[in-house]
Amino acid sequence: MKETPDSLPITFEVASTDDHFEQILQLQKQNHYTSVSAEQQENEGFVFAEHTLPLLKQMAANAPQIIALSGGRLAGYNLAMTSSMGSVLPSLVPMFREFEKWNYRGKPLMDYQFIVGGQVCVHKDFRGRGMIRSLYEQMRDKVGDGYQLCVTEISTRNVMSLKAHQRFGFEVLGVYNDGLEDWNLVVWKF
Repeated sequence: MKETPDSLPITFEVASTDDHFEQILQLQKQNHYTSVSAEQQENEGFVFAEHTLPLLKQMAANAPQIIALSGGRLAGYNLAMTSSMGSVLPSLVPMFREFEKWNYRGKPLMDYQFIVGGQVCVHKDFRGRGMIRSLYEQMRDKVGDGYQLCVTEISTRNVMSLKAHQRFGFEVLGVYNDGLEDWNLVVWKF
């Protein structure tokens, strides 16, 4: 009997090997907005930022990069960054600048201890199973008690991703434009 994605258990780990990081990069490339059709973007979502192996390793040295594995195969990932990495990925610099402008529950966002959601992606064979929630919960558990929030941005075009994030508690703080794209700035209280 051939094993299918539904028949294999999913385990969660912190990415730690070159194989883990290479699988992340491969899944990212498959789901990058430049690699998927407009119809797929609308119906399945997409990822925006592009990482490199050295950058993923640098991120992993600062925060846990959570992966979901099924039969040794990457089912999904959730990348995270600390606010100290604000200038490392040029495409994310505008997001980090926005953090200084926004308030959450009556006080400046920068007054909170927060982890930055760097990117979350689930392989098409594993979608519709609550994986995004599980990946974020694993990240929250791994970063520990030092953080109060997770903050990230989601393209306003990525309606599927926004809905998935809102289903388990992310709130939209507002929308901003980085000069190329409109973004929902979203926050999840731990």
